[in-house]
Amino acid sequence: MTPDEFRAFFGSFPTPVSIVTTVDTDGAPRGFTCSAVTSVSVDPPLLLVCLDRAARSLPPLLSAGAFVVNVLADGAQDVARVFASRSERKFSGVRWQPSAAAGGAPVLTELSVGHAECTVMRSVKAGDHWIVIGRVEAAEVFARSPVLHQRGVFGVWSGELVPAQG
Repeated sequence: MTPDEFRAFFGSFPTPVSIVTTVDTDGAPRGFTCSAVTSVSVDPPLLLVCLDRAARSLPPLLSAGAFVVNVLADGAQDVARVFASRSERKFSGVRWQPSAAAGGAPVLTELSVGHAECTVMRSVKAGDHWIVIGRVEAAEVFARSPVLHQRGVFGVWSGELVPAQG
């Protein structure tokens, strides 16, 4: 399988869009857009995020030992694009509050359908990425529509399910 075929496969179905945040050793906020987030376990509450080995947010995340998964709500599409870039000013104009449960990592309450505040349990090198498993120490959800991403396009969950054909 070629890298393009692999990307085409995973781009063919919609995924929620999250911004994963942490702080560096100076306490400065760091973050990146991530669609590779999934639950791992209910007891204990674990989730995982995957990020590229070359991601500039990887060393601060591993050093801090904590992160927040902010699942984005409708209206946060432009912010998702900024956090997917290599901009040094990702947090410019973005309101956030420090997580009490995740070492001060930014919580983006106004932009999310919910957030999970996590401590790093384990990190595993896997191909060109790292899998970071976090224990969810605190979480909160809000009644908003989530942003989805499919084939390079953002959309919004309408809240209506259409029965499958056949």
